[in-house]
Amino acid sequence: MTETLTKTTFSRRSFMRTTALAGGGILIGVNFLNSCKPETKMPQDISELNFNDFNAYIRIADNGKVTIFSPNPEIGQGVKTSMPMIVAEELDIPWNDVYVEQAPLDTKNFTRQVAGGSQSIRYGWDILRQTGANARQMLIHAAARQWNVSPGECKASNGVITNASGDKLGYGDVVKTAATLEIEENAPLKKPAEYKIIGHDAINVDIDKIISGKPLFGLDYRQEGMHYACVMRPPAFGRKLVSFDDSETKKVSGVTDVFRFGDKIAVVATNTWAAKKGKEKLQAEWDSEKLESTEDHDRILLGLLDGNNFETLRSDGNIKKVFAEADQVIERTYESPFLPHSCMEPMNFFANVTDDKVELTGPVQTPEGSQKAVAEELGVDIEKVSVNMTRMGGGFGRRLIGDFVMEAAKISDAIRKPIQVFYTREDDMTCGQYRPAIKYRIAASVKDGKITGYHLKEAAINSNMYGLIPNFFPAGAIENYQVDVANYKSHITTAPWRAPYTNFLAFAEQSFLDELFEIIGADPIQIRLDLLEKVKGTTDERIQYSPERMQEVIRTAVAKSGWDKPAPPGIHRGFSAYYCHNSHVAEVVDIRMDENSGMPSVKKVTCVVDCGIVVNPTGARNQVEGGIIDGIGHAMYGDLPFDNGAPQVNNFQKYRLIRMQEAPEVEVHFIENELSPTGLGEPALPPAGGALANAIKKATGKRLLAQPFTKYLGTSEKVIG
Repeated sequence: MTETLTKTTFSRRSFMRTTALAGGGILIGVNFLNSCKPETKMPQDISELNFNDFNAYIRIADNGKVTIFSPNPEIGQGVKTSMPMIVAEELDIPWNDVYVEQAPLDTKNFTRQVAGGSQSIRYGWDILRQTGANARQMLIHAAARQWNVSPGECKASNGVITNASGDKLGYGDVVKTAATLEIEENAPLKKPAEYKIIGHDAINVDIDKIISGKPLFGLDYRQEGMHYACVMRPPAFGRKLVSFDDSETKKVSGVTDVFRFGDKIAVVATNTWAAKKGKEKLQAEWDSEKLESTEDHDRILLGLLDGNNFETLRSDGNIKKVFAEADQVIERTYESPFLPHSCMEPMNFFANVTDDKVELTGPVQTPEGSQKAVAEELGVDIEKVSVNMTRMGGGFGRRLIGDFVMEAAKISDAIRKPIQVFYTREDDMTCGQYRPAIKYRIAASVKDGKITGYHLKEAAINSNMYGLIPNFFPAGAIENYQVDVANYKSHITTAPWRAPYTNFLAFAEQSFLDELFEIIGADPIQIRLDLLEKVKGTTDERIQYSPERMQEVIRTAVAKSGWDKPAPPGIHRGFSAYYCHNSHVAEVVDIRMDENSGMPSVKKVTCVVDCGIVVNPTGARNQVEGGIIDGIGHAMYGDLPFDNGAPQVNNFQKYRLIRMQEAPEVEVHFIENELSPTGLGEPALPPAGGALANAIKKATGKRLLAQPFTKYLGTSEKVIG
């Protein structure tokens, strides 16, 4: 494999041009993610075409312009641009002739209309290509019929079909005939060397609307006659509503309805301001049972790590035996706090419940799950529930949980009015779904200077790492290897947070491995390569990562960062390499310590990623840059303590995020190969914290055991050295 260099500095440098669809058009039905079902036939009478029979489709206008509907939710990860690029490539239409629209939820034909796990492109890759290729072949057959020649002597390129005689027809010229043909199956696909769109920079298809403030996001959605709902929720997790007084609320001009649903109170008004002010006037009484605090969680999680009540997710060899025989056992405990998702756009959703239908519109990562939940809650047929997706102003896993969708549906059902439920920033931060607080205990045994055993224990709030994680590196590289998990069921609601579990586990493991390698006197790069060498040729089907691909990103990161050369004066470097979401990433962080604050200033991050074929390099770089800066920022500053069941931070004046001036230069390198694409929205985040912590160790001699780093740097708490 060869490697290609892309160098970029973190910036807001996205520009975009879309080409609007001109004139009338014809739709060619195409099933994006199930490809073209054999039993689905195009009716001969175009006037009878029912395009609701297809879960996604291509629209071709008479002038050859093409609209491609993007199926998956757009959360900022760029799939609304990259998924249509894949279709357009195989359709062989110039990207400038493509207009992109968001498709609605279609559970009959789409599979996995989800924004989560960095899997949209990975799951859609083959079928999206086939979708475009099949449509292209239908157009070729239509042209061949018009010319009365064999389709085999015709070819399509850039929206134009030619035959052996040099005759030409545009897609728009033959689309009506193509619509009468049976759907082509398994048309030949292009080779990567033939790509004209994939692998080339394309600008975000929504950028014009984003930078000009045009309606695009959920909070922008409007429907005539709609009302707005602000919800009072329990002031602490675990509290229950006893009673409330809404007499002052009803005096607020614009307030139309106030009512209880469950342990929440809805305030409905004709405008957002009235709904918000009405909620502020509410008086509510809540029960006062004992509630959880951060001190309780620390005690409980440490107790779980000290205990014996674990579920074993993976066990190789005999950990007890090699630990008993070891010359030395190194053990460390790493700790992380709860974190909010901090989406730029707070939670919101529109619902209109009538006797005939339930209409839902807004930003959600799991539209199908929300549709099912609403249908079940309201007791209606799922076919009556429609979900239209808006662009999301961030999600990071928060919008995987559709509690806000359910709130909107319940409120609309109660008052039978179209409403939009909206959260204030304080609602979003104090009544949310959080990254769970987690503690990891890692131990390794050493015999005769060699690593003989590795034992990872996890104690988490509410749930544990998903089943693939125990099969990430160093699984398979160490003969005696075990992963155990335990959890505590809390009233505090939790949800996936960008790169679930690995967002903190990568810091813990990469810090621990660096310390372990230092103790045994091994070079941190060479020993990683040596351990990976042991995994080559494995027959263990549980192993998730490729040792060869991981070695390549490590070697490339060393070369591109200058790791193997002396660092500039005052610069200290840390290394990290991690696999998650099917992608391999290596990062080198350069820091300089601030003499006044004693805190690190991250100057540069060199990142190498193997995610297979890169569909849109511009979007890919944005994802890597954003993931790294997100990882550094939360490792340095993120903290959400609880007291008596309530978060002690409710807005950004107290919750510290990384600042623009603190963002480092990020240099991104993609390994160039012809392997199918893998995840990219999340994999660059986990290694960032570990590389930063390892750089801090070089600069200060201190190894950090807990996040956020700024809380413990300069203290003796949660620090070694």
